[in-house]
Amino acid sequence: MDGSPQVSQPLPWFARPRARSWICGIPGEVSSGAVRAFHASLPGYAPTPLTEVPALARPLGTGRVFVKDESARLGLPAFKVLGASWAVRQLLTAATAGEPAPAAATADGPAGLRELAARRPGLIFVTATDGNHGRAVARMGRLAGVPARVFVPALTEPATRAAIASEGAEVIQVAGSYDEAVAQARRWARDRPGAALVQDTAWPGYERVPGWIVAGYSTLFAEVDAQLAAAGAGPPALVAVPVGVGSLAQAAVLHYRSATTRGGRTAAAVLSVEPDTAACLLASLRAGTPVSVPTADTVMAGLNCGTVSSIAWPYFANGLDAAVAVTDDAARRAAADLAKAGISSGPSGAASLAGARAALTGPGGPARRAALSVDPSSVIVLLSTEAAHPAQ
Repeated sequence: MDGSPQVSQPLPWFARPRARSWICGIPGEVSSGAVRAFHASLPGYAPTPLTEVPALARPLGTGRVFVKDESARLGLPAFKVLGASWAVRQLLTAATAGEPAPAAATADGPAGLRELAARRPGLIFVTATDGNHGRAVARMGRLAGVPARVFVPALTEPATRAAIASEGAEVIQVAGSYDEAVAQARRWARDRPGAALVQDTAWPGYERVPGWIVAGYSTLFAEVDAQLAAAGAGPPALVAVPVGVGSLAQAAVLHYRSATTRGGRTAAAVLSVEPDTAACLLASLRAGTPVSVPTADTVMAGLNCGTVSSIAWPYFANGLDAAVAVTDDAARRAAADLAKAGISSGPSGAASLAGARAALTGPGGPARRAALSVDPSSVIVLLSTEAAHPAQ
């Protein structure tokens, strides 16, 4: 597992070390423990592994490297169900326009979700996805007894469509990109009574549900804190996060920039990693304002998004340390190296390792390491967000 980056020169890179001084609050449902308690009520919940991979530490020039392995989360092959499940729970308990909030269910878990959904006849969940989010929404619909309609981009693989359909959802393939699938889902939900859009990206006027999804991802970071402490590792110096629309990275910034998490300690640096063919966050950071970019086919299908979530942008503009874009070849190589360590990771999940390699090694590496405050004793956490695809 060598550490040399496989990226074009100059490296697609942006850094802002002063981001570590920014402090934000965290949502009440996160600080109260309500989100994690709900997840614990779902069948099959257990913290996903945080695996130390010593073979990666020396090539990256750091002390310890841990991989958060999201290849099996609540029975699904990706982290997305954490956000989708909490959003569905909150959506079922929230007031709709002109109506009071429904009474609380007698319990959390599937029984509580079904009890709440039974009070909303005609409800249907609607979303757009490049794979894992749509399957997560469909799974939650199945648990709650609510039908789901999932829009997918034209380039979505047949196996991905079949996996979503296996959860009982209706899958609609659109003639366009992920952003166009989102637009179609948005229009369809707007025009159908009873339709509830469960989308993991936000835009002006649609912020509540994506905010719940971000809150749902807080469970992942709470687990990392506990697992690092159990390993005697202390807090991380760097956390690398794959980015599509940016909801998981927003959750990372929320966690590592909150006064509660910091507890007087130096904050972790957060590094976002995108495909070089769909680097909308990197482009936005360079422009100083959100911009959309055209996308192309990439093995990092879960990250193939051209527009950053609107609610995530303020967190990135203030609290994100650095962004890097990586090639398909770098993501493939990272996935293969994680497989050698016994970690099942698709290219989207392995992008975190590819991004850490690009940032910490190669020409210009010392300056980038300094910007991230990474040294030979540092602890690094890589978020591997999905399992290897069956064909890999």
